[in-house]
Amino acid sequence: MVPMTKTSIRPIRWHGGKVRLLDQTRLPGEVVYLEISDYRDLANAIKTLQVRGAPALGVAGAYGVVLAAQAIGAREKKGFLEALDKAAQELRATRPTAVNLGWAITRLLDTAKQGASVGEIKEALLAEADRIAREDEAGNLAIGRYGAELIRSGSSVLTHCNAGALATSAYGTALGVIRAAWEQGRIKRVFNTETRPLLQGARLTAWELLQDGIQTTLITDSMAGYFIHKGDIDCVVVGADRIAANGDVANKIGTYTIAVLAAEHGIPFYVAAPTSTVDLSLLDGGAIPIEERRAEEVTHLQGVATAPEGVRVANPAFDVTPHQYVTAIITERGVAREPYADRLRKLVGEEPSVG
Repeated sequence: MVPMTKTSIRPIRWHGGKVRLLDQTRLPGEVVYLEISDYRDLANAIKTLQVRGAPALGVAGAYGVVLAAQAIGAREKKGFLEALDKAAQELRATRPTAVNLGWAITRLLDTAKQGASVGEIKEALLAEADRIAREDEAGNLAIGRYGAELIRSGSSVLTHCNAGALATSAYGTALGVIRAAWEQGRIKRVFNTETRPLLQGARLTAWELLQDGIQTTLITDSMAGYFIHKGDIDCVVVGADRIAANGDVANKIGTYTIAVLAAEHGIPFYVAAPTSTVDLSLLDGGAIPIEERRAEEVTHLQGVATAPEGVRVANPAFDVTPHQYVTAIITERGVAREPYADRLRKLVGEEPSVG
């Protein structure tokens, strides 16, 4: 097997008591890193998509809790935990659809409860946030290994939005699969959608693939059906922001459309995501909250109006792909197929009760 190469792209890390964040709103024109020392500034960075992607939001949320802890002056554990919980809820509310954000914040709060003193808690929080970042990178490499095995040699692969190194701590989920399969010589061609309205595919996916020497063909979202019908696409690989217990998948708006097209034409539709993205508390995708974003994201492009003033706008950031359109879900612990309700529980480590 060809050894897997770690990408040099690291969108978020802890450095010198601050969060060092690659500002994704400036790509591809500028590579700008932000130094964030206040959790409220990090919360704003999450809201404005300076950091985005479910796994990356988990890492950002964890470090956000660390920043909040650093600023709390309370010396007694009870008062400290109350202040920490308040800050954590502010961070949690920034992006409601991506389950990794809340998952990581809860993990940090659970860590805080176990500490004996405020000083001990602060040290433990940073250690736990670092652990989440390391686990994410290791998990992405594992997702890449499992996913590459599903890609037939000579395949042309389509991906939507950005589920790469920029959406994680490093390497990527869907792009992790593509990176691994490319290194093994299984992929002959990559297509990526521009991903309206914020062009994460055009600005981010195309940029990071080219950074790693992987040639990609950029298409508009509305061209996907054309190229699938022509037979130019052999499989689809996308990421996820939340996966319900039955295998329904919430991902960037437009994913459902591509999944239906893939099913109609008989090509595999793969979802790559860590087990932390699986939300077993939700029976199906109908319970997944869908974030509605600002109208200006649709009516304007880089600050320039592209629609008449006063037009009504709908701007859901995500859609839900029903599980019957998903060929397989690739995680760091293995690959799940139907019936997802049973197999996802096993992968996550929560076996169904008997009796």
